[in-house]
Amino acid sequence: MSQAIQFDPIRLPPEAEELRLEVRDFLSEEIANGGFDPHRTIMKSGFDREFSKRVGARGWIGMTWPKKYGGHERSFLERYVVTEEFRSQNAPVTSHFTADRQSGPVLLKYAEEHIKEDILPKITAGDCCFCIGLSEPNSGSDLFAASTKATRTDGGYLINGTKLWTSNAHQAEYMIGLFRTSPPTKENRRHGLTQFLVNLKQPGITVNPVRNMAGKHDFNEVLFEDLFIPDDHLLGEVDSAWKQATSELAYERSGPERFLETFYVLPELVRVIGQKPDARAAEGIGRLVAQLHTLRRMSVSVNGMLQAGKEPVIEGSIVKDVGTIWEQSLPAKARDLAAFVDDTPSNRSNFDELLQYATNIAPKLTIQGGTTEVLRGIIARGLGLR
Repeated sequence: MSQAIQFDPIRLPPEAEELRLEVRDFLSEEIANGGFDPHRTIMKSGFDREFSKRVGARGWIGMTWPKKYGGHERSFLERYVVTEEFRSQNAPVTSHFTADRQSGPVLLKYAEEHIKEDILPKITAGDCCFCIGLSEPNSGSDLFAASTKATRTDGGYLINGTKLWTSNAHQAEYMIGLFRTSPPTKENRRHGLTQFLVNLKQPGITVNPVRNMAGKHDFNEVLFEDLFIPDDHLLGEVDSAWKQATSELAYERSGPERFLETFYVLPELVRVIGQKPDARAAEGIGRLVAQLHTLRRMSVSVNGMLQAGKEPVIEGSIVKDVGTIWEQSLPAKARDLAAFVDDTPSNRSNFDELLQYATNIAPKLTIQGGTTEVLRGIIARGLGLR
C-alpha cells in the first residue's frame, strides 16, 4: 500500500521560542562555569552524567512524558528546541539522549507499570543511560535479518547472539533489544522479532569496543551467552516487534541531531573566510545555509506530526537520509571553500582541527539510525515502488 509523503507546514509556537532563550542562558552559564567547552566536547565522548543531572533538574529530559513518571507534559516542539540548542553548542548529552529520545517512549507504550515507575523517573533525573540493540554482524541496518535468538524458558527467555555498532553499550545501564523469537515466514520476513528490556549489568553479557577512524569509542559489539530475560521485561507483542521498532525509528531519525553532527564546521568556515567573502565563497556558504534551513523545516514538521499523534515513518526516513548526506558532505565542501583563505595558524588552526575530526567521523554517520540503502527502501516501500 502506497502513501503520500506529507510534511505538514508547522512553525514553532511562542512558548518554544521563549524556552529557547532559557536554554541559551543555561548553556552560556554552563560554558562560563567550565561545565563544557563547545569547541572541545565534540572531540570527546560527550558522556557527562553530572551535566545530564543538571539538565534533568531543569525538567528538560522526558519533557513530553506524563508527570506521574517524572515527565513534564510539554510539547514535541519544545523538546525540539532543547535538542537543537544543545546540539548547536555541542553540549555533552550522550548520557541521557537515547533514553530521552526513544527508549523512554518505548517503555511508556509497552512496559509493565512497575517498570515504568522504576526506570522512567531515573531517566528524567538524568541518571539512567540506554542503548539500542538493533544491528548485527552480516545484517547491518537490515532489522528484519536479525538472528540473535530469544528462546523460551521457565519464567522468561534466554538470549544468545551478537549485536554490533551498539552506541554507548559500554556506559549504559539498559538496552532495548530486538531479538528473534520465531523464524520469519515466506509471506512475511518481518515476523518473529520481539523487543525486550535488557539489564546490561547482569551476567551473560560481554561488551567489546569498536573504535571509529578518529579513535573514538562510541560503538560496541555486545555478546549474549544464555542471558536470562524475565517475562516482565518483554515489550509489546511476541513476534511482532517490527511494527514497534519501525515506529520507534521515527523518533530516532527525525530530530535535528540527524543533520547537526558536523554542524560545528559551518560556523568555523564562516569565521575563517571572514567578513568579505569573494563571490565563490559567498555562494557556497549561501547554498549550505539554504540546505540546512530546508532540513530544519522538514525536521520541525516531523516533530510537529509526532506531537499530533501521527507516525511519520517515511518522512522521518527522508530527514535522516538527506540529513546524513548533507552532514557527510559538509567537511569536503568546507575544505574546498576555504582553500584560498589566510592559512596562518591563528586563523586556521581550530578550523583545520575540527575539519579533520569531522572528516574522520563522517563515514559512521551512515550507520547511526539506518543506512542510506535501508532508508531508501523504506521510502520506496511507502511510495508503493517495491
